[in-house]
Amino acid sequence: MSWQPSADPILGDPQSCNALDLVIVPRTRDLGDGFAVRRALPHGKRQMVGPFIFFDHFGPVQFLAGHGMDVRPHPHIGLATVTYLFDGSIMHRDSEGHIQEIMPGAMNLMTAGRGIAHSERTPDVPRRDGQSMLGLQSWIALPKGKEEIAPSFQHYAAESLPTVEDNGLRARVIAGKAFGVASPVEMVSDWFYVEVTLPAGLTAPLDADHEERAIYLVEGEIEIAGDRFEAPRLLIFRPGDRITVRATKNTRMMFLGGTALEGPRHIWWNFVSSSKERIEQAKEDWKSGRFARVPDETEFIPLPER
Repeated sequence: MSWQPSADPILGDPQSCNALDLVIVPRTRDLGDGFAVRRALPHGKRQMVGPFIFFDHFGPVQFLAGHGMDVRPHPHIGLATVTYLFDGSIMHRDSEGHIQEIMPGAMNLMTAGRGIAHSERTPDVPRRDGQSMLGLQSWIALPKGKEEIAPSFQHYAAESLPTVEDNGLRARVIAGKAFGVASPVEMVSDWFYVEVTLPAGLTAPLDADHEERAIYLVEGEIEIAGDRFEAPRLLIFRPGDRITVRATKNTRMMFLGGTALEGPRHIWWNFVSSSKERIEQAKEDWKSGRFARVPDETEFIPLPER
């Protein structure tokens, strides 16, 4: 998706959980037709969690028959996008020639590297009939030595990703390692991403294996060390002890994080880089039409004026 600037999300009230570093309440924006987006990262007090530099929660939204989402071709550099759906579908097309209908539970990792353009639209049949949609899109900033790698796209259907089920807990390991299993997704840095569903009254562990870690609450409510948190929230934890999460309502959440990158990143529109000069080059490249085009697409999102 195409990033647009917004005011910083607000912080939640201070919490007594000693492991908790920051609570972010995502700021809600309406992009039209009732399509709601909640943005948790980047934040004024926290740019990244591991390499996660952008985190959007879109929906739930109901598109009527004949309507849908149309994100025209736009560019990226220096990052990888992760599109993950709970409901609905999106048709992905990119300048490397990949065409993929994204379905719920599937892992879709587009690595921009030195540059890629893509579009995201509602597929023909759901557009004709109407559909509901709920999902997340994240950006993973690339390490300095990997920012200019060749662009690529990986798709893993939901049934090809490892799942863990234990006394009501269900976890799908989308990327990295968690709950004793590893995702097959290839990554250029250390990070993890897991969908966890937990019925009310049950608990789940957030291990201390990763340097930086967070929980994003999509739906429901949890309790940690006596403090309760309702969705939507991004809870960012300090390194250290294993944390026990108890669901006080039926809950869907994402465990995420990884090893911190070697330094902060510059972010402008859809470009992420350790170099301001590289971003200026990408701006000029898009404005001048030097990015490869998305096949069979004639529209595009112009470079913003600011």
